[in-house]
Amino acid sequence: MVYAAGAGSGYRYLPGVGQYSAGVVADPAYGIVRVQFPAPVPLRAAFGAAERIIGGAGRPLTALCSWELRSPRPFTESSFTAFNAEYIALLDEWGVIGTSGANPVARSNVCPTVDPVLEPSAHAFAFTVPAQAGTVQYVVSGSAESPEGLGDYRDHMVAYQDMSADGLLAKVRFVTAALKSRMDGLGVSGHPPRVVQVYTIHDVQRLLADAVMAPLRCADSVTWHPHRPPVVDLEYEMDCRSVGAEYLAGSGGIAG
Repeated sequence: MVYAAGAGSGYRYLPGVGQYSAGVVADPAYGIVRVQFPAPVPLRAAFGAAERIIGGAGRPLTALCSWELRSPRPFTESSFTAFNAEYIALLDEWGVIGTSGANPVARSNVCPTVDPVLEPSAHAFAFTVPAQAGTVQYVVSGSAESPEGLGDYRDHMVAYQDMSADGLLAKVRFVTAALKSRMDGLGVSGHPPRVVQVYTIHDVQRLLADAVMAPLRCADSVTWHPHRPPVVDLEYEMDCRSVGAEYLAGSGGIAG
């Protein structure tokens, strides 16, 4: 079941865990704009840049609907909990966290292996804008090969520390099923994603057509990032989206 986000947000969200919702879908009179930074920006500075961009578009901060984060290296369970508390505090400063404590904002968080970041940073964010009725627009949060909300990741990882062909296939299938479930929950399963992002350092190219693109009905784009998921021993993460416009911060009509 989806819930309305904050006042003026222009979107609904599928509940997830404390650090992020499972995904967001724009209200009928709204669309979603994604803004990517030319290079990852340290997290607090990225929030400042997003505040200027969202305000410059005439939208309230509650229009923020997703973040794509980058971290220096995979966290331990305890350090991930500490990071998430800091991140949620930033959202709370914006008034995004609901009075019940629910977090409506979608998120992915991965660790680049090529040109890694030095501190937690942001790669991109998205927010809603008024739009004429048209395509259904949404962002599904990143999922790795472990169920959420069970207390820890390690004890529930699919094919734990198994990087064999069968192990990788099990991981990919689990994550694809998780994204499909989130799309069902958002009510967007009839609208295939325009972009699927795959995050792993392992060779999974041979699996993508049958285990990702076909189940998600994604015929347009799968983007591979040589990044690790955010917690030690997780090996495969994926998110997907279908948004109305994408910009590079500081170019065109989007100021950084």
